[in-house]
Amino acid sequence: MSHTEGRIGVPVFLETGQVFDELTHRRAEEIVGRYPVARSALLPLLHLVQSVEGCVSQPGIDFCAEQLDLTAAEVSAVATFYTMYKRRPCGEHLVSVCTNTLCAALGGDAIYSTLSAHLGVGHEETTGEPAEAGAPGTITLEHAECLAACDLAPVLQVDYEYFDEQTPDSALDLVLALQAGGSPTPTRGPALRNFRTAELEIAGIFPDADERVAGPSLAEPTVRGVRDAERTGQHAPPGDDVPIPPLPEK
Repeated sequence: MSHTEGRIGVPVFLETGQVFDELTHRRAEEIVGRYPVARSALLPLLHLVQSVEGCVSQPGIDFCAEQLDLTAAEVSAVATFYTMYKRRPCGEHLVSVCTNTLCAALGGDAIYSTLSAHLGVGHEETTGEPAEAGAPGTITLEHAECLAACDLAPVLQVDYEYFDEQTPDSALDLVLALQAGGSPTPTRGPALRNFRTAELEIAGIFPDADERVAGPSLAEPTVRGVRDAERTGQHAPPGDDVPIPPLPEK
């Protein structure tokens, strides 16, 4: 039985012996302080844990429960619901290949197969030995159900930054560059860092925000309809002209 499997319906998390340091505790306090109800901070706290460990471990579950006065079962229920929370440590980079309908039809499956064959890993598996997870050049590969960029299909993400209109060859070149220690430029968004830094930023902590240089935030195909509407004088009706139907009485 693997370290992420247990009895049916009973989640099992990696036992790492992790003790979270003073900086992580301070960051957790900062995150919790943003919310009027402490338990609302659970999602970013889980990302904070991943920024330290590269996954959500049993100590990470216990840490979040302690910070928010929740039970470990309550935290586990959330951590096992969302696929962004990993139960095995990710590599230096997480490569997410969209294999949902449109991307798959346009080459997403071929991209995933090419990368899987090159890396020698499958879904949510990491190159190298488990103890080396997070080491320079290590890659975790995963299927992604939808990356919300159908107009730019097929797409993949590296540490949640977009690389649009990919092919098997371009995706392989991208991964080879990552393995060699490179930092390819995403199609949109800021420059690449690594999975753990991305998780820290998703948690809402930006230790080097002044150094972050944003790239373009949109692609022309995404706004082509808006541009055409502006050019031809089309517009949506104003909202105040639309009557709001009454709500049925309970």
